[in-house]
Amino acid sequence: MESAHSHAPQAAGSGASVAAPCSEDPLCPPSAPPASAEALPCPTDPLFALLKEKIAVYLKGEDIARIEAAYHFAAEAHGSQIRKSGELYIVHPLAVASIVADWHLNAHALCAALLHDVVEDTYISKAEIAERFGQTAADLVDGLSKLDKLQFRSHEEAQAANFYKMLLAMSNDLQVILIKLADRLHNMRTLFVMRPDKRRRIASETLEIYAPIARRLGVDGVFQELEDLAFVNKYPWRHRVLARAVAAERGNRRRLLAQLQAGIEERLPQWGVEAEVQGREKRLYSIYRKMAERIVEAHHNYALAEARHNYAVGEKRRAFSHVYDIHGFRLIVPGVSACYLALGALHSIYQPYPDRFKDYIAIPRENGYRSLHTTLIGPGGVLAEVQIRTREMHRIAESGVAAHWLYKEDDKNINELQQQTHAWLQSLLDLQMNSGGASEFLEQVKVNLFPGEVFVISPKGRIFTLPRGSTPVDFAYAVHTDVGHRCVGCRINSDHQPLNTELQSGDQVEIITSAYPSPNPAWLSYVRTGRARARIRHFLKNKQQDEAVSLGERLLNLALRPHGFTVDKIAPAAWERFLRDRGVASIRDIYADIGLGNRMPVAVARRLLLAQERVGGIRGKGEGVAMPRLKIHGGEGGVMHLARCCQPIPGDAVIGLIRRGHGLEIHLQDCPVAIRMRGKLGRWVDADWEPDETRLFDVTIRILCRPGHGMLVRIANAIAADDCNIQSAVMDQGEAAPHVILRMTLQVRDRHHLARVMRRVRQVPEVVRIARAKPGV
Repeated sequence: MESAHSHAPQAAGSGASVAAPCSEDPLCPPSAPPASAEALPCPTDPLFALLKEKIAVYLKGEDIARIEAAYHFAAEAHGSQIRKSGELYIVHPLAVASIVADWHLNAHALCAALLHDVVEDTYISKAEIAERFGQTAADLVDGLSKLDKLQFRSHEEAQAANFYKMLLAMSNDLQVILIKLADRLHNMRTLFVMRPDKRRRIASETLEIYAPIARRLGVDGVFQELEDLAFVNKYPWRHRVLARAVAAERGNRRRLLAQLQAGIEERLPQWGVEAEVQGREKRLYSIYRKMAERIVEAHHNYALAEARHNYAVGEKRRAFSHVYDIHGFRLIVPGVSACYLALGALHSIYQPYPDRFKDYIAIPRENGYRSLHTTLIGPGGVLAEVQIRTREMHRIAESGVAAHWLYKEDDKNINELQQQTHAWLQSLLDLQMNSGGASEFLEQVKVNLFPGEVFVISPKGRIFTLPRGSTPVDFAYAVHTDVGHRCVGCRINSDHQPLNTELQSGDQVEIITSAYPSPNPAWLSYVRTGRARARIRHFLKNKQQDEAVSLGERLLNLALRPHGFTVDKIAPAAWERFLRDRGVASIRDIYADIGLGNRMPVAVARRLLLAQERVGGIRGKGEGVAMPRLKIHGGEGGVMHLARCCQPIPGDAVIGLIRRGHGLEIHLQDCPVAIRMRGKLGRWVDADWEPDETRLFDVTIRILCRPGHGMLVRIANAIAADDCNIQSAVMDQGEAAPHVILRMTLQVRDRHHLARVMRRVRQVPEVVRIARAKPGV
């Protein structure tokens, strides 16, 4: 049910994966529905027998019978379908079900694991599955099935749609994603039969989406195997080279590591700590990722391209030797206090490596992971990372959300992890609803999944975990949506800082808020979290809608007024007829369409009056009266905005142009854009200014002047003398030599204010000519 993987023979107990759609395999055409309900002998029955032994440990007899019926049903449905590896297709669902059984998922999940490809690859429907095996199993299968029947413009759009469909199913039942991960894992284990280009594509998708999901859910075993399998398929040569280097290093350090372990096992009892000591080796992909990070750091340290190239080449040769802690140990102790006691015992015998201690017990990861991490400097300078945790912490570290089914006792930490996971899934759903398209949604999902973490502190001492690269705006939205909306500034460690400052672990962040919500669209260019991005988009979208409705109502009133009507005087029956004829749900939608420029107010007014005449018999006054001017004050923003090409200011003769999808744009009447639009009836409206002494408007002036010592200072002083701000200044000689041209953008209140400023500037001796800049000049 996933991208085309071919699959080698796999025992039922081997593991789980996200399955590739059999329909993409030319050797595997869709099979017909099962001929009968009677179970026939199948070559894979011995594999099901192994699965049956596994589930008999924790499921009841009636559940096992239902799972056996699902197996026979799936075997008949897939029939003689063959995977590219040459095995019967039913081997894959059996392998997926076996992994699911390792997590002790319920009978519905086991049935769904066995049936997860029948809807996609055979003629079986969801309704038939619901009838035979229950609605819950059918919903799980539906959540795992791709949207193959729909047409998408790109692979990326299809991937986003399928991922969102899975998210919806996950929000109802987390077992969906566990089956999906099992499906993907089996596909990755048998990926070797695919073409190299498909192997690379599927491995990339696994590294970017599925492995991070497994880690976010805390299913550590699946996460690690997915990463390692993706590594060997995406970078086979790098994998071989690194594997040889690790094997050689293992031999070199064996004696030193044995001494270090002996020292640990001797010291712990002396401190009264009972512990199970497990040796562990850093995985190849983890080593590779650390090497890549070191090379990236090297690139940042070298500015010259040649030096950067030469350094990077040498760094690639040396990077492995700089990843010291490829071996480590794990200590399993009885309780939380024993974790810290064991830490003290280790530090009493071996020196800890600076800046490598992490306390995930006090501050757990978002996926519920809890443990103490320290790196010790052992005999001969050998480094080894040590993880210290309790048995309960170890369960959650290995199984994550699957611990809910694997360990049936009512554990507070496991239940809390379930709640956190559901909240995370909801944040992804919110992200999709407010994203700018399939590409942006997928990119934000990848950022959201596992971007690295920083820990920041609120003024009240509460610790927040945020993705690396987060800003104070991300922090504000993590505290509360309302705090984010009203954020206007921040203090980081008691110092005022810009809102786009990147937060570091340990920062104390205080958000400065205003009385009213006013999210800035510019925030979208630097916020890191999906939650912040979704909330900002949602607010701006609603704000634009409200502004469009208000503007649309004003424009329609202006269009109706020459006929002796306003929107309030239109009979409800006329509105109802008008909306019905055009298939529009509400009057508000009509206003919004007018405000956004998607409907012309004059055309809407004409049709409304026709509907009014038919239902009420009252005619308008006719077309003789001119349409009133639209009153503006320049501070509307959103769907009514000032054109940048001609920069109108109060006192200018202006016109409003209705641009489809963009609302109303105010131009000077002699602006070339306005002149071109004059001939398009219904696309423009006369406008006039309302007094507003509080706003300043940008306007650009062009000054031709003679170069001279202190000339710029004298011009700036003349401008400032009339209470005017300078936004920007650009000087250019060009064809004006020996004179220079100075273009300055000023902030003025109105046309009279600009005139006073220009009179003062003319008095500067070096100024030859001054004028307001024209569009395109």
